[in-house]
Amino acid sequence: MSIELLIEHYGLLAIFLGAAFEGETAAFLGGVISHRGLLTYWSASLAATAGSFAGDQFWFFAGRYAARWGLVRRLMERPALARATRLLERYPTGFILAFRFLVGLRTISPIVIGTTRIATGKFIILNAVAALVWGQLFTALGYVFGHGIQQTLGHLPLHRHLLIAVGAAAVVAGAALAFRKMKLSARHS
Repeated sequence: MSIELLIEHYGLLAIFLGAAFEGETAAFLGGVISHRGLLTYWSASLAATAGSFAGDQFWFFAGRYAARWGLVRRLMERPALARATRLLERYPTGFILAFRFLVGLRTISPIVIGTTRIATGKFIILNAVAALVWGQLFTALGYVFGHGIQQTLGHLPLHRHLLIAVGAAAVVAGAALAFRKMKLSARHS
């Protein structure tokens, strides 16, 4: 079975699961794949949106109802917890809308929110709005990047196109993490 057939058959599921558990790279690659015409843009962006929403709802409910699970306890012990808690206490609505855009806070934040008194209904609505914006943004970035690759390098075989996209996503993620570490070390100096 070719990579194209795999994507046509399982691409939306892969984008959904990737967005639920990993995040930006899955949505970005969904945009690249939709640029190649293997999936429609709207199906890829909605799969990314739904995955992001579902993943964050899972972690919210884990914080709300399963705080004693070993996995949840380990996540709650991460250093990002204090930062997430401070931001949540100061700006509850803004934080819920923005946490998925903050490097290093994506998984821990819905767990922290689940441990608070924020109403489940409020979180569901704000999570849906933020997931919709996030899913459209990162899928669109992938689509535009795919167009840029094609404009710059011509029509490449799909596997090379995807490798370039994964490499670019890794470079951006690495740069974001390096910037975050520099910012944290400057703050502690």
